[in-house]
Amino acid sequence: MTQILNVTRNNVGQFEITDQRGKVVEGPFETNAAAWSALDRIDQDTMPGKRRSNKKVLWGKPEKPAKRNGKKAGRRQAAKDEHRMKAYAAKAPGWLRSVAAAKFDPAGERNYRHDRLGTFGAASEVRRIDPSAYLAEKAAKEAIHAVDKVEGGSSR
Repeated sequence: MTQILNVTRNNVGQFEITDQRGKVVEGPFETNAAAWSALDRIDQDTMPGKRRSNKKVLWGKPEKPAKRNGKKAGRRQAAKDEHRMKAYAAKAPGWLRSVAAAKFDPAGERNYRHDRLGTFGAASEVRRIDPSAYLAEKAAKEAIHAVDKVEGGSSR
């Protein structure tokens, strides 16, 4: 049979865990959260078929004790970190390397953009177009489209 436990406040203002009869099972606690945490712990401990360990859980790696020659060890660690960063950078995908290169090499990004887009302004190819040739091409295209509409077919 399961035991029903409640968190109640006593007359002093502290929180206690009580059973159905009102008998204090554990407490007093300063906060409601501490009482509920203890209630969860009791509930987990009474769960049948589950082994419990008394060991504390260490999250992450435990810290190593400091060495006597701190400067030398610090330099060695910095060299290892630098090497590791270079190795990871070499393994990075191409798109990531190009983004990183653009951030650290703004002149390179400018050259890339120039090669990709070309120049605008007086040196641009757009400025060298002869207006009469452009208008003649445009009129020829419109004439072809007008003939297609009349015939009901398409030239595509």
